Amino acid sequence: MSDLFLVFQATFLGILQVFLVALAGGLLVRFGWVTQSHIQGLSAATVVVFLPCLTFSNITQNFRVELFPMWWLMPISAVAMVGAGLLLGALAFCRELPEKKSMLAVASLQNAGYLVLPIGQALFPAEFDARFSVYCFLYILGINPILWSVGKWLATSDRSERVHWRAFVTPPFVAVIISLTVVLTGLRDAVPEAASTYVTGPAGRAIHLLGLAAVPVATFVLGASLGSIRLSPGAYWLDGLRALGIKLLILPVLTILTLKMTGWCSENALLGAFFVIQAASAPATAMILQIRTYGGDEQKIGSLLFAGYLLCAVSLPFWYALWRVTGG
Repeated sequence: MSDLFLVFQATFLGILQVFLVALAGGLLVRFGWVTQSHIQGLSAATVVVFLPCLTFSNITQNFRVELFPMWWLMPISAVAMVGAGLLLGALAFCRELPEKKSMLAVASLQNAGYLVLPIGQALFPAEFDARFSVYCFLYILGINPILWSVGKWLATSDRSERVHWRAFVTPPFVAVIISLTVVLTGLRDAVPEAASTYVTGPAGRAIHLLGLAAVPVATFVLGASLGSIRLSPGAYWLDGLRALGIKLLILPVLTILTLKMTGWCSENALLGAFFVIQAASAPATAMILQIRTYGGDEQKIGSLLFAGYLLCAVSLPFWYALWRVTGG
């Protein structure tokens, strides 16, 4: 029990750094010093510039197929984890569908980037650039299309609108495809001069410098987005209990049991920790952006997201600590 508490304490203190930055963003919004236009601008800069630069820089510099030959399992794992959440959500709300279809999104779609990246940087600073962030970008390759297709349809009130293929083609998604192409085609290794240009040359250093802003700015945007939401979680406690129970309780348990039973990550502790953190991550804040654009119950989803992040501050360190003390 003492080992569990020590790991929980260390993990909580690491994650607390992330939530303090997010809290600062939320308070600045509440005080009116940061406006919606500021949030939109920072969010756009993060999605269009900072995250793609971080993605390209880390994958082209650090991703080695020989070190992770089954890399393609990362996006497949993302699809499987979201699918499990959707199935559990459908079972929990089967008698109230389609009226409460948005609860399926809350139960299944996690914040796979904005929250997991800074947590990884706080918990694994020595391995963040070389491995953890690469895992995260490969994982997002699988979850991003679901988030902006099925997730968008579930979270919003517009059932008739068709999902356009351009919704999948976001700058971070394109950056993953380009950087994977550079690595998998052998261009990086076959043309050392070209590799040095974008890895160690002026262009590479500029891309890397811009990428360094991605994690802190994304964390600030996360807090600012939550800080702009009108809150009344008590009005939705029954739906929240079911949806957040699936997301923050059942999915982490299933993930830990699956990893233990298959032994898939027995020789890669960081990868196992990554999957546990992803499973225990809070719901995706992108749902708020989708609702603001296409319509939906912003107060309900926003209130449940806020409650989810408060609970995640305790539940995620607990699941990670449990994973560690049980041999993960």
